[in-house]
Amino acid sequence: DAAQGRGCRCLGSAGTYIGCFSDDSRERTLKGAVFYDLRKMTVSHCQEACAERAYTYAGLEYGAECYCGNKLPTTASKPEECNSECKGEKGSVCGGVNRLSVYRVEDLRAGAKRWRNVIYRGCFRAPENLTDTFPASLIQPNLTVEMCSEFCSKKEFPLAVIRGTECYCGYPTRHFTLHDGAEGPRCHRLHNTSGHCLVYQTPVQDTRCTDRKFLTTKSKVFVALSSFPGAGNTWARHLIEHATGYYTGSYYFDGTLYNKGFKGEKDHWRSRRTICVKTHESGKTEIEMFDAAILLIRNPYKSLMAEFNRKYAGHLGYATDRNWKSKEWPDFVNSYASWWASHILDWLKYGKRLLVIHYEDLKQSLIPKLKEMVEFLNMTVTEDRLLCVENNRDGNFKRSGAKQKDFEPFTQEMKDLINRYILTVDEALRKRNFTGLPREYVPR
Repeated sequence: DAAQGRGCRCLGSAGTYIGCFSDDSRERTLKGAVFYDLRKMTVSHCQEACAERAYTYAGLEYGAECYCGNKLPTTASKPEECNSECKGEKGSVCGGVNRLSVYRVEDLRAGAKRWRNVIYRGCFRAPENLTDTFPASLIQPNLTVEMCSEFCSKKEFPLAVIRGTECYCGYPTRHFTLHDGAEGPRCHRLHNTSGHCLVYQTPVQDTRCTDRKFLTTKSKVFVALSSFPGAGNTWARHLIEHATGYYTGSYYFDGTLYNKGFKGEKDHWRSRRTICVKTHESGKTEIEMFDAAILLIRNPYKSLMAEFNRKYAGHLGYATDRNWKSKEWPDFVNSYASWWASHILDWLKYGKRLLVIHYEDLKQSLIPKLKEMVEFLNMTVTEDRLLCVENNRDGNFKRSGAKQKDFEPFTQEMKDLINRYILTVDEALRKRNFTGLPREYVPR
């Protein structure tokens, strides 16, 4: 099989090519982790990503999309229907149109890494009836966290729940929300049999809220998701997409965001096939194009630092000490601080229907704030779907790498400038009967 030969040649002995399968975008078989890479997708890149998240199968589609799962797709297709060349590897096949090239991931080195991804979520009161609450279970005399997590990962559940010798797998639901953790002596023994259980997050993604699509009929209300750069717009889009099941659009095309699964990036921003459209624009004309807007506001001190980091190190990196100590930083603060204020003031002045969301409140009380946003977008969403979003709250959008040491980049002069803008914005919000800025903004 030519495809098989090509598949294996680029992998060494890492994985086995299983075949070409049809993929239904409505009901995906491999619906674990998903990511795209329009420029650099390779078979091994996808396999490594799936192995790291403890999945058994990796599937590639359209030359640029990677899907992971633990169950094989049901419908096999003709080998020649997988005919898209991998974007990052000439001569290798990465699926086709609605066709997946599927590999079995057999990289043992990844096996050693797997358990690093198990996160302790806390100790919780066990629900009344464990077998009704959790869809899968296992009883094992010398049960360990690894055993339970491996069992639940294989079954594709994001939570591994341990009570004594019992292991349960499932999701956060209304009956088991993971909102009221308990602590104390009862919780510290793995093999306790009291009414408490220990909860771990497996490497498997909670997939109840990961399927997204474009709107089937054009939206009647054209909604902006507006923010100053560095205010968490990408994160808010991740939350909105997973809560509603629809893609968000963007006034700009950003390939790196498209690669992270924001398919709406490629859509023309006026297509009205997306549920809302990201914009950092301000000014009367730009604002009046929209019928309504969610205005996302973040502490300017944090926004300025985040945007400076993005400018010098991309969406998820950090600027270096040299960048901060250069002349660029004070110049940046001078021009961007006034933009932070004018952006908000313009939207308050010209925006037709506004929902103001403070980034800090969204972090603090995710579900109530997300509910407000979803209602504003005229959508209804189930409690379980919101709990799924909360369980996937970070997506791939946290900066990683070494953070700045407790380092104060703002001089007194910069602080005086920023604080004046904060007071102006606070006053403008109150004038429009919105809540003022969170207290933590001033004074520094």
